[in-house]
Amino acid sequence: MPRRLGAEFFGTFWLTFAGCGSAVLAAGFPALGIGFLGVSLAFGLTVLTMAYAVGHISGGHFNCAVTIGLWAGGRFKASDVIPYIIAQVAGAIVAAAVLYAIASGKPDWVAGGFASNGFGDLSPGKYGLMSCFFIEVIATFFFLYVIIGTTSKGAAVGFAGIPIGLCLTLIHLFLIPVTNASGAALAGFVGRWQHEVDIPST
Repeated sequence: MPRRLGAEFFGTFWLTFAGCGSAVLAAGFPALGIGFLGVSLAFGLTVLTMAYAVGHISGGHFNCAVTIGLWAGGRFKASDVIPYIIAQVAGAIVAAAVLYAIASGKPDWVAGGFASNGFGDLSPGKYGLMSCFFIEVIATFFFLYVIIGTTSKGAAVGFAGIPIGLCLTLIHLFLIPVTNASGAALAGFVGRWQHEVDIPST
């Protein structure tokens, strides 16, 4: 369990640090900024890289929604849910703190939204609450659908990280303008098939 929780911590750290860091540090340059496409790719690449780095240790959830979704689907032990969530939240908090320390080192930096999520004035496109709610629910549902499908028995062995990373990229492409990709932005993945990894499924 300590190795699994450590993997979840570092995987979530990387997802938050590199994914949100791409939005905070690299998207704001008018001439060379990476824009929505670059941020979307950054999140997908964080998932893809952690899939093969530590997915074989913890299953590579890197997100509370994924852990709860797998538990609800009978793919994860109930007793492991809370420890995983604690490790994921801790990893995200530490990553955000490090990112804040780095971003605040810029001479003309002013604390603001810090790539926060929301609706109305906190939505890049000023979308209302219900629009944001519906798109977040739909995006999270399909992301978990892809995760469960690509990590099920019978799926092509060894490739789950690729479609899951691409799915996260796709979600960000249409979700960033609406909510800044709240649920999906922090949604991780199961880097390897549950039956390939020595992790109790029930």
